[in-house]
Amino acid sequence: MLGNNASMFQGEGFEFTELREYVYGDDVRKIDWKTTAKLGKPFVKIYKEERELNVVVVSMLGGSTYFGTVKQKSDIIAEVAGTLGFSAVKNADLFSHMIFADKLYDLSKPSKKLFSVNRAVENIVDFEPIGKEGDFKALVETLNNRLKKKALLFILSDFVGDVDLKLLSKKHDVFAVIVRDKFEEEPSELGYLRLIDMETKQSFEGNIDSGTLKNYKKALLKNDEKLYKQFKKHGIRFTKVYTHEDGALKLMKSMRR
Repeated sequence: MLGNNASMFQGEGFEFTELREYVYGDDVRKIDWKTTAKLGKPFVKIYKEERELNVVVVSMLGGSTYFGTVKQKSDIIAEVAGTLGFSAVKNADLFSHMIFADKLYDLSKPSKKLFSVNRAVENIVDFEPIGKEGDFKALVETLNNRLKKKALLFILSDFVGDVDLKLLSKKHDVFAVIVRDKFEEEPSELGYLRLIDMETKQSFEGNIDSGTLKNYKKALLKNDEKLYKQFKKHGIRFTKVYTHEDGALKLMKSMRR
């Protein structure tokens, strides 16, 4: 621990506190030349390092999160958001939460109060994701416009689709939490059946045989390879949580690493 925060997530920036006369060994770059000129002897600016973090948690709740063989992916997202929120509040950091899908649905003001975490979890649980498609391009644009202060930004999603977080990683410390169900990555043959697309609400019939599954797995693998390559390139940390796992425990283990 460093101050209130773990060293890997320490706050950044400095807050001016006072002026004092220069003593041998002080950093000359901290000399206040205006004051020095007025008083005729060198003075330096003293700063206090800022430790307060701006923790922002974004829950991407498109229709695809309405799925799970053990728990719904949206339930895991609620658990992770709650864990991050309570951790932030305990560390006396600012916490804010956003619900996004095809557009912004909810945004809380930065707070250090427990009720803000409770409200965030309740809003996730009450949110209706069916019929909403996750739009990462719109999310990036919204966050870039609304987040003026550098944030420790957690994005919770299943991360399937066109995802580009490059712009956000330049300004913020981004941590991606990938929430999946094992059946999504290792599905079994289901035969001929009718399915419903939870993002569009459209139904279709098809034969879920070995050939279909092979093409599906290939597409998902391509999606993930592109995703991980982008994360590595732009310094975005990430972890994956499955619906049969303890979301809070998995997240804490990943953060320690």
